[in-house]
Amino acid sequence: MQRQDEDVISKENTSYTGNPDVPCPICRGLGYITLDVPVGHPDYGRVYPCPCQKGPLAEKRARRLRELSHLGHLAEKTFANFRVEGAGIGKRHRQTLRSALEAAKEYARNPEGWLLLTGTFGCGKTHLAAAIANYLIGMGRPVLFQVVPDLLDHLRAAFGPQSAIGYDQRFEEVRTAPYLILDDLGAQNTTPWALEKLYQILNYRYNNRLPTVLTTNVPLEDLDPRLRSRLMDRSLVRLVAISAPDFRSEGIATLEELNTLALHANETFDNFSTRQEELTQPEYISIRDALVAAQEYANHPHGWLVLMGPTYCGKTHLAAAIANVRAMHGDSVLFVVVADLLDYLRASYNYPTTGPLEQRLRKVRAVPFLVLDDLEPSALKGWALEKLYQLLEYRFNALLPTVITTGMNLEQLDMDMRLKVRFMDKTRCMIMAMSAPPYRVTTRKK
Repeated sequence: MQRQDEDVISKENTSYTGNPDVPCPICRGLGYITLDVPVGHPDYGRVYPCPCQKGPLAEKRARRLRELSHLGHLAEKTFANFRVEGAGIGKRHRQTLRSALEAAKEYARNPEGWLLLTGTFGCGKTHLAAAIANYLIGMGRPVLFQVVPDLLDHLRAAFGPQSAIGYDQRFEEVRTAPYLILDDLGAQNTTPWALEKLYQILNYRYNNRLPTVLTTNVPLEDLDPRLRSRLMDRSLVRLVAISAPDFRSEGIATLEELNTLALHANETFDNFSTRQEELTQPEYISIRDALVAAQEYANHPHGWLVLMGPTYCGKTHLAAAIANVRAMHGDSVLFVVVADLLDYLRASYNYPTTGPLEQRLRKVRAVPFLVLDDLEPSALKGWALEKLYQLLEYRFNALLPTVITTGMNLEQLDMDMRLKVRFMDKTRCMIMAMSAPPYRVTTRKK
């Protein structure tokens, strides 16, 4: 924005020919200016390109930004080759991809404010961000595309004696880039220095309303509070959440077919009944406490949540409500009945080698958010119990959010001590015992 100590710049002024290695003294490196006119004037508040954006100086700066971007293979990412249909995913995920694609196209055509793309690994965020960069480059606009950890490495390297460009100049190029795209926010090493540099960059661009695109697979609540407050400003930032799973995983279609969450789309916390009028006081308390625990877990998933109780007592409803909340937050969720999961793993033996089994197990155990419905270890023997243990052992050690529903009680956990030890670890697993009878059996309140 124009400062009071600067001369008034007219739209016709194109005479600036200063040093391209330092920020333009007219626009302070912003690349645009506003006119010093009174309120009510037709040009009041309008933005115009700075004279420094024309001619060889602009070309040199744009070339340097492209060199810093290191788009590499991402230079081939366009809106035209972004997969939506035929990607082997379900209808709901395809809809979020279509919405994200249209939002990215709209932003590329009119790059104002900030665009924030969220979603799990490999869901297409980087493709869309690179497509925006390539579109703007094709329009002759100076774009800087950087993966956040790489950006911080470049800034650190600028302190070295062998660096051709000093730290101050490189930092200024980043924070004042006319169009900045930061990929994988939150993947950086969260040292105080890294957080401070990111804050300085984004705060400057926030205050000056500079066009910025960001992608992240980290929940906003886990980001630094100063960054989060700016990313949640809906007057500047448009948030687009992609719920699709990892495109790069093989066999996505099979996993999607395995996922039964769509069958439980109508099961929410709002329509969950605690049946206070028909249950005894202890039964009602067990249901109420399970509901509260499920709501808290849905908002802040960590470790495991195990819902125990008889058939039709409401376990699956609560598990589905949790899964629906996480899906709305952009998490990649797999909701599967344990018997169906084991059939999915057994089907791999139709292949001539054992590789597909390992691949299938690896995909399931690494799902960002997993719901295992109707776990009955007493009915599992040999191979099935071993595969289940391998899956749960991985998720236990990796601290991956997992919800389990089961009809067994605490005493029945003795059937497999390996599972019992993990279920009883209160630092990573919370067990909620629901003692109410099935919904289909009406009890008289005592």
